[in-house]
Amino acid sequence: MQYGSIGWSVGATLGYAQAMPNKRVIACIGDGSFQVTAQDVSTMIRCGQKTIIFLINNGGYTIEVEIHDGPYNVIKNWNYTAFVDAIHNGEGKCWTAKVRCEEELVKAIKTATNEEKESFCFIEVIVHKDDTSKELLEWGSRVSAANSRPPNPQ
Repeated sequence: MQYGSIGWSVGATLGYAQAMPNKRVIACIGDGSFQVTAQDVSTMIRCGQKTIIFLINNGGYTIEVEIHDGPYNVIKNWNYTAFVDAIHNGEGKCWTAKVRCEEELVKAIKTATNEEKESFCFIEVIVHKDDTSKELLEWGSRVSAANSRPPNPQ
């Protein structure tokens, strides 16, 4: 049910990284979810976390589209890397990248795990709005069916 709790992942990443300072947390977070709790990145940088966040920018709440489509699932696109750079404000260690293809992603991962391994790393991955997994589509279909059944008269 992780898909069903929009906004949980940024705070959960912050908490896990604080609890496990000897490990490097890697999180994949959707753009819609990120917009709910983006300010937690400030605490991550302030605390010197070395987390790597892959921000999946597909322009909306993709899981919600699969459950029940509507104009409310389209979100305002942010310049996510500029947002994180603004939060960073030159204080602490922070590195950002925006990638649009596999080659750029491979290069960003290499940088995050080598030259920037002591930094908070934020990699914005631009994908098509309909780029989703078979499992997500199936889950959305099951939730949609459950949501549309009549209530149990008890």
